[in-house]
Amino acid sequence: MRVEKIWVDADACPKVIKEILYRAAERVGIEVTLVANQPLQVPGSRYIRTIQVAAGFDIADNYIVQQLQPGELVITADIPLAAEVIPKGGLALSPRGDLYSEENIRERLNMRDFMDTLRGSGIQTGGPAALSQADRQAFANQLDRLLAR
Repeated sequence: MRVEKIWVDADACPKVIKEILYRAAERVGIEVTLVANQPLQVPGSRYIRTIQVAAGFDIADNYIVQQLQPGELVITADIPLAAEVIPKGGLALSPRGDLYSEENIRERLNMRDFMDTLRGSGIQTGGPAALSQADRQAFANQLDRLLAR
């Protein structure tokens, strides 16, 4: 199944990942839509567009899920959003190149909830590591694989 469109949960998406997506949009001729609750600067392109939604918890996520069609790809580090994309027949890819699936999403949700519980009890868990060159390469490689299908 060919990916027909890419949605980006853009508020937290690293700039370097957006740049990879912009290049892919031009190279493959695929529509990339960035959804955020703030204005975004994107290159002028017939393939790249932005949608600004109201500020608020999960507003951008909800917009993406409502618009998503089967076979479309969502770029997000938000595990609950990925968990909503999969049953709708969408694909979900993290900025680190991890493809979320029916097989791994439950485990990731459980780990996320566990870490939330630890933080809620006052334990310092730290945040995710900075995006490395290996992460960027893993993302670019996985994106290429998905777009080549």
